[in-house]
Amino acid sequence: MTVISLKSAQVREGLTLPYGEAGYPSGTPVVFVHGLADSWWSFEPLLRRLPASLHGYAPTQRGHGDADRPPDGYTPEDFASDLVAFLDAVDIHRALLVGSSSGGVPARMVAGSHPDRIAGLVLIGVPGTLEDKPAVTAMRETVQALSDPVPREFVEEFLAGMVARPVARGLMETMIEESLKVPAHVWKETLSGLLEADLRATLAGILVPTLVIWGDQDDFLPRGDQQTILDAIHGARLLTYEGVGHVVHWEEPERVVTDIAAFAAERSYEAE
Repeated sequence: MTVISLKSAQVREGLTLPYGEAGYPSGTPVVFVHGLADSWWSFEPLLRRLPASLHGYAPTQRGHGDADRPPDGYTPEDFASDLVAFLDAVDIHRALLVGSSSGGVPARMVAGSHPDRIAGLVLIGVPGTLEDKPAVTAMRETVQALSDPVPREFVEEFLAGMVARPVARGLMETMIEESLKVPAHVWKETLSGLLEADLRATLAGILVPTLVIWGDQDDFLPRGDQQTILDAIHGARLLTYEGVGHVVHWEEPERVVTDIAAFAAERSYEAE
């Protein structure tokens, strides 16, 4: 398995983001973008399995994990701006972006606005839109009632709903602890930012090659939601993982790494 180095990048004054880095210097740069309440640890199973063809970076977003916690700035636009600043800070000129869950929203915004910096886009369990999704509406009501410290029972239930099958116990325990680091206001503002954004509009103008990965046991995203992405991004391709839940890469890390590596190799991305 690949060794993971823990580093940090100052992306702007007052905002430093920790990140995990793994892989070989000559490999295609791949930047992993996590979703609400996660951290770089969400991608630890992938970073450890990267082949020699890939060089992975997984930043923790503002307000999450051990990243700095500014008092505001938790809209998808803010996270997208941080992502571009991260590329600059670690001197990545062109990369493959891999966004998981809500992290795919800022990832696709950057892919649409900075096509010169993004070689390709992989969306893992990413919503096309959050309209008409009862599970998300119920979640918003619960999140809005949170106060510090965020209850462990809430986090455990939240994460349990993300998978359809058991995952490594150590991974789940780590993700629970990482989620508990997120202040209540970050939960609230990040989710509100997502629900108030025009997510369909964030799919416009994406011209880079795009791979959509979705588990057919995802309780948040029905198959029709993923069709919204496929219809909006010309040439986007869907890989359906049968029997898998929302966080596909926790349940099938080996397969996800293989599919990402194949996607990169098909297009002969140049690591700059």
